[in-house]
Amino acid sequence: MELTGGRGTLGLLRQTAGGIVLPLGILVIVAMMVLPLPVFLLDSFFVLNILLSLLVLMVAMHSYRPLDFSSFPTLLLIATVLRLALNVASTRVVLSEGHTGPDAAGKVIQAFGEFVIAGNFAVGIFVFAILVIINLVVITKGAGRVSEVSARFTLDAMPGKQMAIDADLNAGILTPEEATRRRAEVASEADFYGAMDGASKFVKGDAVAGILILAVNIIGGLIIGVAQHRMSMLAAAETYVLLSIGDGLVAQIPSLLLSIATAIIVTRVSSTHDMAEHIARQVNLSRAWLPVAGVMMILGFVPGMPNALFLGSAALAGFAAWAARGREGADPGPAEGPAAAGETGPDGAQEAITAEDVTDYSAISVQLGYGLIDLVDTEAGGPLVKRITGIRRDVSRSLGFVIPAVRIRDDLALGARQYRIRIGQTIQGEDEIHPDRKLAIPGAGSALRLKGIEVKDPSFGLDAIWILPHQQAEAEADDHVVVEPDSVIATHLSQILYKNAAELLGQDDVQALLDNLGRVSPSLVQSVVPKLVPLHVLTAVLRALLAERIPISDLRRILEGMSAMSGRNLGITDMAEALRPGLVPLLIQQVVPLNQPLPVVTLAPDLEQLILRMARQGGEGGLMLDASLAEMLVQGLNGATERLAAEGRQALVVVAPQIRRVFADFLRVHLPDAIVLAVTELPEARRVEIIATLGGAEALAQPEMS
Repeated sequence: MELTGGRGTLGLLRQTAGGIVLPLGILVIVAMMVLPLPVFLLDSFFVLNILLSLLVLMVAMHSYRPLDFSSFPTLLLIATVLRLALNVASTRVVLSEGHTGPDAAGKVIQAFGEFVIAGNFAVGIFVFAILVIINLVVITKGAGRVSEVSARFTLDAMPGKQMAIDADLNAGILTPEEATRRRAEVASEADFYGAMDGASKFVKGDAVAGILILAVNIIGGLIIGVAQHRMSMLAAAETYVLLSIGDGLVAQIPSLLLSIATAIIVTRVSSTHDMAEHIARQVNLSRAWLPVAGVMMILGFVPGMPNALFLGSAALAGFAAWAARGREGADPGPAEGPAAAGETGPDGAQEAITAEDVTDYSAISVQLGYGLIDLVDTEAGGPLVKRITGIRRDVSRSLGFVIPAVRIRDDLALGARQYRIRIGQTIQGEDEIHPDRKLAIPGAGSALRLKGIEVKDPSFGLDAIWILPHQQAEAEADDHVVVEPDSVIATHLSQILYKNAAELLGQDDVQALLDNLGRVSPSLVQSVVPKLVPLHVLTAVLRALLAERIPISDLRRILEGMSAMSGRNLGITDMAEALRPGLVPLLIQQVVPLNQPLPVVTLAPDLEQLILRMARQGGEGGLMLDASLAEMLVQGLNGATERLAAEGRQALVVVAPQIRRVFADFLRVHLPDAIVLAVTELPEARRVEIIATLGGAEALAQPEMS
């Protein structure tokens, strides 16, 4: 415990010290511009400036991508201000103490003045001018232009990148955590290039300031030397120009290093290698070095040329080509990486098997044949991903919980035009579509027989025809509904999601719903779950409601209802039935618009009594009907629902409350889309239109079960 506490204290001290050093350093830099510095401190800061510039340059060279050095703009500003503060401090020393000798401004300036430019101030002026031209005209100008373009392109591409991340998230390619990280990277990238656009102006301003400070030092030194210290013009020029040039070079060389670092950062392409390795891997090509060696050898035989130098260069280029050829032969190709250790078939093809090949934990997945890949290619304008996103949003709003992400992937085992929809590992739907055609579904007033491929609509089982695009106007004029290929898949997926909503709801999803409700009704949630109703029981009840398409969006009413039933010791099914009357209006308003009557299919009274007796005889085993009676009911209801479907409406089957549950279970096997309500569940304020009554003398003639 003492060791842990000591480490914690040490870490806190380090964090506190790190938080103090930078603000204190900024204050010191500002003080340098105002207060005179001793010569030894001036030398120390000049060395620190060179060290910092070299460090920034090395870090820039070893960054894999620009964002790896995201603090560069701020660091560049600090280094620039430090250098300008040093210029001010050194100018003060040069102008006030320059008459005492070449070491008046410190050893660093003296060394640059005597060693770098050999004590010749004329040479120093030209060397300084060349450095300024290189820095200002070439490197700084180019880096500034690249920064501007990168910032503009990054900001323009930001919405597209965000949409691509959302599409990958909806397709199940990314997890929510990965999508959050990607969005943060996109935002950071935009911030970084925007900051670099401004930081490049610091570098340019620093180079211009170096020229102006040099001019001030020279002119001011000549005036002070001649007027105040009675020096001759030649002596003043030799002393002050030499010190000014030395001072300018001490500042200009670190400025040049930072300009190079800026150019490296803004021209860096994201890679898994640092800059040296990145360049080496792309430049070290034998087919590039061989022509170079040949040209250098030809130049080596030209009379008058330095033949030995050119021939030596040709030999070096030839050796580089030989080494590159050896590396190219030793490196594995793209298909011979880590998978090379796996199995291979008779033709040498890879047959390595991974866990991803045999497992898929996606809650919902859509598999496409290779001929349908263009439907999800966003660059080619594939609309399927966007449509599936819209389907998920609509179904989630209708049912009251968030539908899991849909994973879209290709499957070479499928036919070119085939698709398959899975819920978990179970195939719930599959069919074929024609991406170069459109699906025409006849309406009630259709009279023409269109030319095309006759099929059944995969969503509703209606007769349909795949027609060519130029037939669309003809089909629509004949009361056909024309559907795009991607809409066929999306609608089929929508139907499957509604049918299997109960399988998609888990305890984690229910907990997320409770957390959301807890923000507005915390007392209700805390008093019911898990005190009165365990989480798994609540999940089971919600799944029972979803099995009959009852929305669970009104979770407050559900919890209040379950709280009232807590002392009655009811089973899961009984609790779901007891909750239905308060939730059925949510379903009805989704199926039938408020201003339209409810299209109802009823059972004849005698048939209802017959089913009631059979239900009592069946007991817990469910409703057991004679085969002919069951066929009559299914065919009659199927005919009524198809007539309404052609009109764009959906029928509601209304029966006595005593048989609603068993009759719904019976119909779900034959007509999964059928909605069965008890007569007591019909809203009192809604008008009712009886479109069919099932049952008659032929039904009553069927023998009863014994």
